[in-house]
Amino acid sequence: MSTTERLRRLRTLMLHQEVPLDYYVVPTDDAHHTEYVAESDKRRAYISGFTGSAGQAIITRDEAFLLTDSRFWLHAEEELDKNWQLGKVRSPGLPKDWVEWVSLRIRDGRLGIDPQTVSVQDAGILEANLRKRNSSVVYPPQNLVDKIWEEKPTESKDPVFLHPLEFAGEDTQSKMRRLRVWMREQAPGSHAFGDCAQGLVGTLISSLPEVAYMLNMRGSDIEFSPLFHAYLFVGMAGAIVFLDSVKVPPNVDDYLRHVDVERREYRELWEFLARREWGKGDKKVVISPQTSVTVMRALGPSSYVVLPSQVEIMKAIKNETEIEGLKRAYLRDGVCFTRFLSWLESQVTKGCQLTEWEAARKLDRYRSHASFYRGLASENISASGPNAALPHYEPSKDNARTIDRQAPYLNDSGGQYLDGTCDTTRTVHFGSPTQEHREAYTRVLQGHISIDTAIFPEDTTGLQLDTLARKALWEDGLNYGHGSGHGFGSFLMTHEGPQGFGIDFPFVSGHVVTNEPGFYKPKEFGVRIESALLVKRVETRKQFGGDIWLGFERLTCVPIHTVMIEADLLMREEKEWLKEHNDLCHRLLAPCLKDNQEALQWVEREAERARKIAES
Repeated sequence: MSTTERLRRLRTLMLHQEVPLDYYVVPTDDAHHTEYVAESDKRRAYISGFTGSAGQAIITRDEAFLLTDSRFWLHAEEELDKNWQLGKVRSPGLPKDWVEWVSLRIRDGRLGIDPQTVSVQDAGILEANLRKRNSSVVYPPQNLVDKIWEEKPTESKDPVFLHPLEFAGEDTQSKMRRLRVWMREQAPGSHAFGDCAQGLVGTLISSLPEVAYMLNMRGSDIEFSPLFHAYLFVGMAGAIVFLDSVKVPPNVDDYLRHVDVERREYRELWEFLARREWGKGDKKVVISPQTSVTVMRALGPSSYVVLPSQVEIMKAIKNETEIEGLKRAYLRDGVCFTRFLSWLESQVTKGCQLTEWEAARKLDRYRSHASFYRGLASENISASGPNAALPHYEPSKDNARTIDRQAPYLNDSGGQYLDGTCDTTRTVHFGSPTQEHREAYTRVLQGHISIDTAIFPEDTTGLQLDTLARKALWEDGLNYGHGSGHGFGSFLMTHEGPQGFGIDFPFVSGHVVTNEPGFYKPKEFGVRIESALLVKRVETRKQFGGDIWLGFERLTCVPIHTVMIEADLLMREEKEWLKEHNDLCHRLLAPCLKDNQEALQWVEREAERARKIAES
């Protein structure tokens, strides 16, 4: 795609602002700072041509840069035209993010950005850094990309729907009570925040997953995410959701009245804030660091307190209903994944010329027949050979590669189900793997096992555990550039915080997290193994310090493919883990595969191969 004319028009607008701009930033983010955004919010993709899910476009008067991390470097190089330069961030020796990158480059300049697309946290750092370089941040009254975007997609008007208590496990009133208790605890002297929270009257929730969680409602405004565009104000007594009436069927309106939540139109948030309906005098509203600058400015100075989102913390700890739902969802998704892998192997080994795109669509069809299925949780990463070296590669019908029998094939995907969000990766081989394939795969498997079997005390963070996933790879001088695992939702987001491997946040019982080490040799092959884990209390032999010990329970039920395993590299305990995992998958999956002998035999074969490895 040529971006020449789009950049020309954008630069013309930059120069004709009331304060002419030297830089203009187009983030991936929307007004709610959601990981995935609606088609109407894909401004960065429109201006740059880069379709990856993370990155920022930075346009100067004569240059254009696309900033992204190592997951997308090759992807970006393939999609960007001659107008763009790739800016690399978030790796050793590189700027940690776009804020640091631009802060190192700009001097005596003016940087423009839509205040809805920049968070309070990033804006504070950016403004402070630019002041030191005799520069400033300018917030134009309208997004400049919107002004040049012809035939811009319209916003979704799809109806929202209720997420029943049988799946949510806790009603909205209970969640509201817990949030209000937390707000009252922010009183002066109650903890380290001191008197900064004096006079709190409520919290404004901008995060779409948090709004959906609190209200036990879901929508379909954003692909792969059951979200709807709304803001939620939770006061000490009542609550108001700002949500367009065109999206609200009568049963949802009745439900909102039942749970004492007033509904207003989405755009009415700004009048609510401007008129200070939330409180007069020295009253304050809690906002999270990820709230947009637009909301902060509408509240006005000294009218808000920025605190880490308590709703994010609440949402991350799954209740018993959610945990049981995730177990059921991962079993159903495992059945689909296993049917797919056995089918794909039989087709490829018979000589069928299947593309990555065709394989992905077959897996989609398997999932579409599963109970409670509500779509994909992310785009299907279906990658063979060199494409598997792109951690976030997405095949299209026109550019997909034929699956190669002589290279690893990687599939990272999952379904959205009413009782859980699934995310699984398996790497398989349909021919004779090379020694390099075998060693890389086995080292990744060792890291996967090391995380899976970890036992650790309370207050241990994902950052502390991250090295377990990398240790075996590091010993061979290998590594990977993405995180080792992330939280995920209960029929919500594929990626969810605050917990995750590589993140300085302590795990607690009830957290769920993926375990996904990998290795990627550019332009040749890639390997990743991903399973979902539940954090739970465990009993150790010594119990030093009391009942403080945590470990993991595996949710994913898909066998580990054994063709690429170099058994001589595995320790006895690792071989035993492999045998037990594949045996467990066989026991759980077999009753669900009685109607598919090919898949059943595939599972039995992988269990038998794992047993032989354990005996070697």
